[in-house]
Order: sequence, then C-alpha cells, then structure tokens
Amino acid sequence: QVRLVESGGGLVQPGGSLRLSCAGSGFTFSIATVNWYRLAPGKERELVASITNSGNTNYQGSAKGRFTISRNNAENTVYLQMNSLKPEDTAVYYCTTKLGYINYWGQGTQVTVSS
Repeated sequence: QVRLVESGGGLVQPGGSLRLSCAGSGFTFSIATVNWYRLAPGKERELVASITNSGNTNYQGSAKGRFTISRNNAENTVYLQMNSLKPEDTAVYYCTTKLGYINYWGQGTQVTVSS
C-alpha cells in the first residue's frame, strides 16, 4: 500500500537548520508531485513547498529563501532543507502526495525551534 514516512524533525535553536526526509513506497514515486505541509497549534494547515516529478519547485510564504525542497527518485525520497529557522516554524511537518483522487499523508515529524 501507499506509505509516506517523514523523519528528521527535532529541537533546534533559532537560526539553526534541519533537513526533513520523506520516504515513499507503494507507488511510482518518480512521477508523483510531493508536497510538504505543516500544522502548528492554533493555526491552519499551511503548504510549505512542493516539487513536481520533473523537479519544478514552489514555495509558500516564509519558506521562500530559507527552505529548499529536493528529491532523489533513486531513493524514493523528498527532502526539505530548512535554514535560518525561526520559532514560528515550530509545527508538525507532513509530506503528502495525490494519486488519482486520493491524498496520502505521512504521520508527520515534529519540528521545534526554541532557545
């Protein structure tokens, strides 16, 4: 079955960096657009970044200029490199993909930015 597994979250100080990974299985990963969303307490779910099967990228809001999304199709993995992290980046980060009419989500990975 389709699975998305996020990893790489943790506690980091403001100004620090983290790299999140999203490993996919159960589908043809190389043709899928993959997105990173985040959900912070008391806030609405927010799209962070997307990458298409051809490697085209899109960033939303404060992710522009600080985050980089990339993919390694040989490893069925999408990465989110996050630099210059701020306390407001604290959230659970999810990777998602849409196959047909179904949106698939991973279990999420917690990112906490705090001194």
